[in-house]
Amino acid sequence: MYLILLALHSLIRWFVLLSLLFAIYRAFRGWLFNKTHTGIDDSSRVAVTIAAHIQLVIGLWLYFISPIVSYFLHNFKDAVHERQIRFFGMEHITMMLTAIVLITIGSAKAKRKVADKEKFKTMAIWFTIALLLILSSIPWSFSPLISRPMLRAF
Repeated sequence: MYLILLALHSLIRWFVLLSLLFAIYRAFRGWLFNKTHTGIDDSSRVAVTIAAHIQLVIGLWLYFISPIVSYFLHNFKDAVHERQIRFFGMEHITMMLTAIVLITIGSAKAKRKVADKEKFKTMAIWFTIALLLILSSIPWSFSPLISRPMLRAF
């Protein structure tokens, strides 16, 4: 079960990133060029939020069954000094939870705005900050300290 969830979590990361990039593109385009907020813009906002929440559920499930996190929690005093263990036991989950909270707040705030420009501005700011947090907290394959595959096989 753990390996299936890990592969699924790895795959859904790309849906989150692609939908977030598209929504940010649409948000900045609408904000900077005074575009009308359309159904595509609203759908992109919703898609980001849904993808992020699905990723959150799978991530939390992984967190509670992960042998790395189990080691971290049971050997905290020593594990906190091991970079890879600390990353998955504390840093990754904290940053990703924060990013998903920002996406959720940004989506809710944008939905409530009346003016199109304000909707776009709200999405652009909140989603961009979330994207930066996400990008800084993914264990990229090119990372020298915490390297994981770009896509895991099932």
